[in-house]
Amino acid sequence: MAIKLVIVDDAPFIREVVRHIVDSSGIEVIGEAQDGQEAVELVLSLRPDVVLMDLVMPRKSGIDATKEIIAAHPEIKVIACSTLDQESMVMKALDAGCCHYVTKPFKKEELIATIKAAAAK
Repeated sequence: MAIKLVIVDDAPFIREVVRHIVDSSGIEVIGEAQDGQEAVELVLSLRPDVVLMDLVMPRKSGIDATKEIIAAHPEIKVIACSTLDQESMVMKALDAGCCHYVTKPFKKEELIATIKAAAAK
């Protein structure tokens, strides 16, 4: 059974890159959101296995969106992603409930392995 993934990023290009990376890897993209508020609404209605969550977005940050998603559905695994490779941002993401953290630009094999590992938890 395919892993159901929601991609959350304010950059359409990044969402397209992720979609291309996971295509034919046993991961099905079931939705995309462009900000944290939209992410919460989409994830709560679609109930994916994994969410790839950008941390810095308009309207609601990925950190705040993650907290809301995990509070409502702790079984949903959230992977934080950002271009910011800073220890404090990693700690905030993990404290919010993220199970993994990846940095942009993505390495194909690493991203797929991280999504699969999150889904297996």
